Amino acid sequence: VDKQSPDEDEPTEPPPEPARFGWAQGVMIRCMLNIWGVILYLRLPWITAQAGIGLTWIIILVSSSITGITGLSTSAIATNGKVKGGGTYFLISRSLGPELGGSIGLIFAFANAVAVAMHTVGFAETVQALMQVEIFPCFPLSIMVDKLNDIRIIGVITVTCLLAISMAGMEWESKAQVLFFFVIMVSFASYIVGTIIPATPEKQAKGFFSYRADIFAENFVPGWRGLEGSFFGMFSIFFPSATGILAGANISGDLKDPNVAIPRGTMLAIFWTTISYLIISATIGSCVLRDASGYINDTVSSLSGECLGVGCNYGWNFTECMTNKTCPFGLSNYYQSMSLVSAFAPLISAGIFGATLSSALACLVSAPKVFQCLCKDKLYPGIGFFGKGYGKNNEPLRSYLLAYIIAICFILIAELNTIAPIISNFFLCSYALINFSCFHASITNSPGWRPTFRFYSKWLSLLGAVVSVIIMFLLTWWAALIAIGIVIFLLGYVLYKKPDVNWGSSMQASSYNMALSQCVGLNQVEDHIKNYRPQCLVLSGPPCMRPSLVDFISTFTKNHSLMICANVITVSLRIETLNTKISTHLKWLDKRRIKSFYHTVVADDLHVGVQMLLQSTGLGRMKPNVLVMGFKKNWRKAQPNNIENYIGILQYVYHTVTSVLNSDEKSQVDPEELMATSQPTTVFQTRQGKKTIDVYWLSDDGGLTLLLPYLLTRKKRWGRCKVRVFVGGELIKSLHLSIYRLKALISRFRLGFQDVQVLPDINGKPQSEHIKRFEDLIAPYRVSSVQKDGQEADETTKDFSWMVSDEEMETFRAKSLRQIRLNEVIQDYSRDAALIIVTMPVGRRGACPSSLYMAWLEIVSRDLRPPVLLVRGNQENVLTMYCQ
Repeated sequence: VDKQSPDEDEPTEPPPEPARFGWAQGVMIRCMLNIWGVILYLRLPWITAQAGIGLTWIIILVSSSITGITGLSTSAIATNGKVKGGGTYFLISRSLGPELGGSIGLIFAFANAVAVAMHTVGFAETVQALMQVEIFPCFPLSIMVDKLNDIRIIGVITVTCLLAISMAGMEWESKAQVLFFFVIMVSFASYIVGTIIPATPEKQAKGFFSYRADIFAENFVPGWRGLEGSFFGMFSIFFPSATGILAGANISGDLKDPNVAIPRGTMLAIFWTTISYLIISATIGSCVLRDASGYINDTVSSLSGECLGVGCNYGWNFTECMTNKTCPFGLSNYYQSMSLVSAFAPLISAGIFGATLSSALACLVSAPKVFQCLCKDKLYPGIGFFGKGYGKNNEPLRSYLLAYIIAICFILIAELNTIAPIISNFFLCSYALINFSCFHASITNSPGWRPTFRFYSKWLSLLGAVVSVIIMFLLTWWAALIAIGIVIFLLGYVLYKKPDVNWGSSMQASSYNMALSQCVGLNQVEDHIKNYRPQCLVLSGPPCMRPSLVDFISTFTKNHSLMICANVITVSLRIETLNTKISTHLKWLDKRRIKSFYHTVVADDLHVGVQMLLQSTGLGRMKPNVLVMGFKKNWRKAQPNNIENYIGILQYVYHTVTSVLNSDEKSQVDPEELMATSQPTTVFQTRQGKKTIDVYWLSDDGGLTLLLPYLLTRKKRWGRCKVRVFVGGELIKSLHLSIYRLKALISRFRLGFQDVQVLPDINGKPQSEHIKRFEDLIAPYRVSSVQKDGQEADETTKDFSWMVSDEEMETFRAKSLRQIRLNEVIQDYSRDAALIIVTMPVGRRGACPSSLYMAWLEIVSRDLRPPVLLVRGNQENVLTMYCQ
């Protein structure tokens, strides 16, 4: 035993624990800061003047109802299992699947990065305005370049400082958020105190009179003004201030207990912010007039004449500016009304700074966190580089830099009205999908949907999803179209690429429910000849061993009918090994874009295994009716029992047809090696060009021999091929038809086959050298070649049923010569065809020796360059000329 080194004896220090936050600091405060913003300070008083206190409350409550429903849905999803990092993207992708989750994750991360620019530009505009007017009116640097470039400079400096705070770690970012929260609360306190303090004459001249019942009554009803003066106009302006409820969920990886923190913190944040909006709307509507001149001399006197408005009751006459619509103050005209009311106006400016900077900081943290989770899932190419984390908190520094660069690009626009419209639509799109995720997971009744948060309703979630989409178009219809277009494009990409992920989404549960319902529904529908489809059971073994056979059958079954690749295993395997092999073969089929099931049975021999497949494969009416096999080229070297089993399978009447491709050869390479290498394209995966598909219709088998070439020509690979039908003279006699009536009959089947030819006498004598070749082929199986000690021939054939006696050779001589002659005819007519389809010879099991029947199959398709398909129906009609 090796001795341990001294270093190994010393105990190693455990890695430092990453910072984890509770529901208050991690979710509630973060969400409240992200909900409060510039609109609270600069637009809510103006909206109150336009809509009146009553309708403003309705606008606030409707907005909060939407965000509240979304919060309930978020809480339900977040408590349905362990939540990791990735926030909104993680919730949607693990619920609805990678298709919608990936698209929303990408645009949500991008929207947060652009939202950083929007909040920063709002902060820069406020600072630039204060530098000009209030703080440094005489300072020469109050205007650095011009208004637009000043906003750009201030914005770039601000977002750089925010980046430094973010990259310092979540602990520093969280401390900064607490500081911003404290500043905003102080500004609120200053505002509430200001509404109680008696107004000075200067403030009264600007329309502030503290609490007055008649001012409340006047401002309770709407006073619409301007182009935006409507309910939906005000709603579209206010609603973005209600967003931001996902700020806590976006850092789910940094929470102590996300299952508790997200529901509690999110719902409390929505509640308290809604209360604050209602209080501010009601209080400022009770204290400030809609119009005021701001002039200290506009008092009521005997010389002032007519006096309009509520201000007359308090000794002020603002009639002139109200009539001329030139009042600079009042709720309808002065955006800084909260500063006017506040006990100390600079605290409101500090509140504006805190609201904008906290929102920008929250978005700057959310975007990289969401994007990092998306990068790790590798749903889109080229983004994995940004998923690397650093430090004990696994901080996505590369994603921080990417979000910083995106924010800088939009800050350089320096126009808030240009940046803002599309942001709300991206967030609303996320809200709609979160609500739909909750509804969809509930409606599928999946046993895996067991959220511990019970205070949600699937119908409320559906209502929230529908209303969110409607509001998207009410806010900005063109931005809504852009957001939905991007979602559809990204959705299509993920659907096309089919990433190798399995998250147990509700989409999978829904697919199962729909498939189960449809399969059960098919039991109530009787089979009809017009709806016949060849549903193929392909004895492929491991599919990668016979790619030509699998590719060919997939050509006419893809998107049209059922295909099942089957494998009979004659050795015992462990269940785990068997499941692994099945999964591997399914991946091979998917990689080759073959829409097929794969089924494996373990049996003593091939014959028993196929019997098991025919009895157990399928579901209801979704079961095979066609058996497909690759031709056993090495049948002469096989064990006699294997030949017997093979012939036994060929003689099944249970299925409609048995197909044999003589061009298909089983690969001798180990299946595991084949799976590891990229296999070349087979002839059936390429376009065939202007060749022919030659059909030798030699007996009436129900029409499958004619249906298969028709299905092939409907595909692009075979669409340019011309179908030629060669009819044997015996078929015409059996149908009691002339050649002209036979052509008319085929045309009535609407298959589009125009070239119908009658073969010469197919029962004519073949060439002597071809007869000699057939006799050499069957010679090893003649009884005379194995008889010993005078043993009787009939006893030999009785014990060895694959042997052929002289009597059997004579009995089937005419049929053998017919197969030899058929091969000569095919070589004359179809040497350059793309595919040859021939009616398979019939040989009854027990009457026709196995070796003789195999010799027939080989001689028919011998020395033919094109692939040959031998088809035999079971007399069940698959074609009809009637409409019912």
